[in-house]
Amino acid sequence: MVCDFFYPQPGGVESHIYQLATKLIDRGHKVIVITHAYEDRKGIRYLTNGVKVYHVPFAIIYRSSTFPTVFSFFPLFRNIIIRERIEIVHGHATMSTLCQEAILHGRTMGLRTVFTDHSLVGFADAGSILTNKLLKFTLSDVDHVICVSHTGKENTVLRAALDPLMVSVIPNALVSDDFKPLPRPEPGSLPFAQHPLPAHPLGPDDILTIVVVSRLFYNKGTDLLTAAIPRILENHPNTRFIIAGSGPKAIDLQQMIEQNVLQDKVEMLGPVRHEKVRDIMVKGHVYLHPSLTEAFGTVIVEAASCGLYVVCTAVGGIPEVLPSHMTVFAKPEENDLVAATGRAIAALRANKVRTERFHEQVKAMYSWTNVAKRAERVYRGISGDISEDDFYGADISNASHWSATRGRNFALIDRLKRYYGCGVWAGKLFCLCVIVDYLIFVFCEWWWPKDKIDIARDWPRKPPASNDDE
Repeated sequence: MVCDFFYPQPGGVESHIYQLATKLIDRGHKVIVITHAYEDRKGIRYLTNGVKVYHVPFAIIYRSSTFPTVFSFFPLFRNIIIRERIEIVHGHATMSTLCQEAILHGRTMGLRTVFTDHSLVGFADAGSILTNKLLKFTLSDVDHVICVSHTGKENTVLRAALDPLMVSVIPNALVSDDFKPLPRPEPGSLPFAQHPLPAHPLGPDDILTIVVVSRLFYNKGTDLLTAAIPRILENHPNTRFIIAGSGPKAIDLQQMIEQNVLQDKVEMLGPVRHEKVRDIMVKGHVYLHPSLTEAFGTVIVEAASCGLYVVCTAVGGIPEVLPSHMTVFAKPEENDLVAATGRAIAALRANKVRTERFHEQVKAMYSWTNVAKRAERVYRGISGDISEDDFYGADISNASHWSATRGRNFALIDRLKRYYGCGVWAGKLFCLCVIVDYLIFVFCEWWWPKDKIDIARDWPRKPPASNDDE
């Protein structure tokens, strides 16, 4: 697994990589993670269950993404791959420089490659056009692509000009036991007013708490949240907010709180560790998610598992995540977000929503074990352990515009043909990059042969889980 975004930094991509790696190890596979160094994380670290993490020393330029060098990562990457006897390179996240470079180098070394896209990117602005062109470069020679939602799949297929057959949808999940709601008080115990849990049912004068756990960036809808909070509190005086997260937009929220004198109504907690998220969520009744773009939105699954009624914007893959009885959808507009939050508050105060049932329902819907089994099937498919008809679920023998075997040929001339078709000028530039990458590989093979590289000792493996293990 290769990605710039990994622990100790919290986030959905980071959690996805860790949980998937852990479950694959439980199923008998060997998994290592390559990411960049953090201030207190350098070199090699071991995480729970034997997940081995390489923190490589590369400079960070923007939002935890490393400076793109294209080639300087290759010698170190080759050394790690040979030391650990890796067979498949699985890159995560469009915005991760290490991911894009690892897929290129992996193909040059003759390894199978998989890419998982966790985000949605537009088509109109200059940044999106450049990002999509680079993604087209990376995915021109990848074996398979995974997206976390059907909306994400459509977006990735259009951005990288892929055949839909080579893109699978495998959603995120959660560890449901880590996101349990607090137990409801038993009859005859402390009254609701004295109990430390959110009060259900809510009376007209009971305090209702709205929780927000998010990175405070523009694309997460922080501007929308800043505009909506004063109006929500004005319409519903017996309401308060708890906001957890950090980012450049935090100053805007703090200024809004001071200008509207809402210090007793809005509590900002700053950055929180992922293991503390549940403790924050169980303090609330409603989870507010005003994101402007989202491929999946794991945090809303976590909120529902904690027994919160979810108010979220109907953007990207969010409408696919939870059933309608757990959510109130809003347009990504201030007025509609305020109205949707008001509807959620009214429904809870009228006791029309049975949030105590959400946890078991979410637990039945999402499982990391299931995600690992589906990812394992992708690995088997690109390795040839499954027939192409079974793997792709379609008769591909007559597909003249694309053959499923196109990503399986490592011959340099065939790789160059695929890159050459990426554009009049871009195609030639991509071919030049691949040729230079291949020359670096040949030089490394001569300068530092494989038999001169020590093989790392493996972490003791668990017996593989049975195929019917859920």
